[in-house]
Amino acid sequence: MAGWRLRDFHPDDLDSILRLWEEIAATDAAPVYGLSEVLASCQKDHAVVAVHGDEVIGAAVGRVAHAQGWVVFFATTSVWQRQGIGSSLLAALETRMVPDGVSKLSALMPDTQTRVDAFINQGFELKKNLHYFERHIPVQREELKNLAELGGRVLPRHLWDAVGGMTAEKDLLEKRLVMPLARPELAEQFGVAPPRAVVLFGPPGTGKTTFAKAIASRLEWSFVEVFPSRLAGDPRGLAGALRETFLRIADLEHAVVFIDEVEEIASHRSGEPPSAMQGVTNELLKIIPAFREQPGRLLVCATNFIRSLDSAFLRHGRFDYIIPIGLPDAEARKLIWARYVPDNIAGAVDLDRLVELSQGFSPADIEFAARKGSQAALENAVYRANTPASSAPQAGPTTFDYLGAIASTKATVSRAVSAEFIEDIARLARI
Repeated sequence: MAGWRLRDFHPDDLDSILRLWEEIAATDAAPVYGLSEVLASCQKDHAVVAVHGDEVIGAAVGRVAHAQGWVVFFATTSVWQRQGIGSSLLAALETRMVPDGVSKLSALMPDTQTRVDAFINQGFELKKNLHYFERHIPVQREELKNLAELGGRVLPRHLWDAVGGMTAEKDLLEKRLVMPLARPELAEQFGVAPPRAVVLFGPPGTGKTTFAKAIASRLEWSFVEVFPSRLAGDPRGLAGALRETFLRIADLEHAVVFIDEVEEIASHRSGEPPSAMQGVTNELLKIIPAFREQPGRLLVCATNFIRSLDSAFLRHGRFDYIIPIGLPDAEARKLIWARYVPDNIAGAVDLDRLVELSQGFSPADIEFAARKGSQAALENAVYRANTPASSAPQAGPTTFDYLGAIASTKATVSRAVSAEFIEDIARLARI
């Protein structure tokens, strides 16, 4: 066959590129790069096509990153293969990319692809024993601006693993929240509707905020914390600012939205005439159903005083789960203590003793006691070293230093609060 020629890509060629991509995707040698990446490079980077008459019969698309060039798409229609079109496309693509300072041109192809003659003919070298690694970035550049304006952020990926202990809570959150949201197709297959809104409740300082952030980290979703106190000064009023915030959140592809101390805006409604805060509660009750209709989102509300929440707020249909987050268990306390004990003296400190005597402490209580013990040890070492009779300064805090700090630390959660928490679990939890 003859009569084909090469030319630069035109925007009108998009449908033809789509047809070529789909033809390859239907074979065992599916393209390495996704269709959206290929189409974006056609318009922004370098692309040449082979045409016969008005028909596009082949294409080569490339992208430059510093001195490295990549062939992101290369194809000819099946009836035009073995005609030298592929080699010509690669040569033309290289000619257009060289002025950008390319010193190396590379291509990734499926291991089932057998038509590599065009690359060999054009001087490409087939590399052996290479692995191709791929990671999709969860939040794209266009979305980052909206996220920043909302005060949100993308959290580090390790936060879930950094939550030490609390095995029962992590297991529950993994199964009820993370798994259905991370694998929506599988959830749908089993008739499971991924959760849209949950309440975390428990005594102060038990890690509710930490768990909310860990969920966002585990899902690799954007994290947006809504602060009612900050919205209160908005000219539209708290209710209007809250509504506007959630409208803007709707522009994000995926998000975990967190409201801490939600009892401030969702407490029991009472009194005549209605107070301004009742209007805020009413607005929030309207927002939640609309929020639930949007996929790829999870609302996490946290409260220390679940008894104070309006009954309409907690009813079925608004929140999928109401999950208790209690004080850290022994395993969690040991991991928290280990986080604050310096590595150089960790083997000399009796962690089991510290864990035993800090029962009933919240994570914040343990952190306070650990830092207090370390500070006391530092002061003792420095000031004893300045006295003539002093011996060599100690290498770091000792078990005795930490025991003293534990004894002088008052637990945040009293026995009465712990008892109420147990009652609330029996009465209100929904897991």
